[in-house]
Amino acid sequence: MSEQRIFIVEDDTKIASLLSDTLRKYHYHVETAKDFDRILEEFAAFDPHLILLDINLPSYDGYYWCRQLRQQTTCPILFISARSGEMDQVFALENGGDDFITKPFHYEIVLAKIRSHLRRAYGEYAPKQEERTVRAGRLVLYMERLELHCRETEIPLQKKESTILELLMVAYPKVVTREQLLEELWDDQAFVDENTLNVNMARVRKKLTDYGIQSFVETVRGAGYRLILGREEQ
Repeated sequence: MSEQRIFIVEDDTKIASLLSDTLRKYHYHVETAKDFDRILEEFAAFDPHLILLDINLPSYDGYYWCRQLRQQTTCPILFISARSGEMDQVFALENGGDDFITKPFHYEIVLAKIRSHLRRAYGEYAPKQEERTVRAGRLVLYMERLELHCRETEIPLQKKESTILELLMVAYPKVVTREQLLEELWDDQAFVDENTLNVNMARVRKKLTDYGIQSFVETVRGAGYRLILGREEQ
C-alpha cells in the first residue's frame, strides 16, 4: 500500500501528529488539514485515497465536511472521534462516512481499518466494474473521471457539473425539469436558494463555451432545461 495518500482532518495537533508519524512508518503519504475553513481546497490539492475525519472541528463539524467532500469524492472517509454515542455513529454513516473509530484508539486498529478500506476501494477486494459513461452524439461523459470528452477535447468537471450533464445527456433530446435537477443535486431542496441552480447551470454553459463545444444548454421556460447538440457534436 505504499504511496497511498491519507488526509487527516483533526484539530488536536498532538493526535494529528501521532497519527501522521504512525502512518508514515508504514509508508503512507500523509497530509494534515491546516486551514479548517478550506478543507475542500486542501483535499483537492492533495487528492487523497482515504480521509480520517474528526467530528468536533472549528467553524463546521465533521458531518458538514463529510457531506461537502461527498460531492467531490467517493474515497473512504473514516470518522475518528471521542464521541461514542450510538447516534453519533449513525450520523457519521448517514452523512457519508464509511466507518467510525472511537477515541482513545489503538493505532493497530486504526491501521487495520485503513488497510481494509483501501483494499475494498482500490485493491484486491475492489469491485471490478466497467467505467460508466453516458453518450449524446459525439459527447461522452466519464462519470468516475469527472470528464467530458468531445473528439480530442477533454473537459474536467466539478461533481455538480457532471451530474447536470449526466441528466441532460441521458434525457437528450428531452427536457429535464428543474425539480429533477434539484432532487439529484441536493438532498434537501427546501434549503436550496432558487438562484443556486441557475448559478450551477451558468457554470456548465461557460465550461462548454470555454472549451469550444458548440453544444449548449437551452432554458425551456416554465419546464426546465435540455441539451442542444451543435452540428459538429451530432
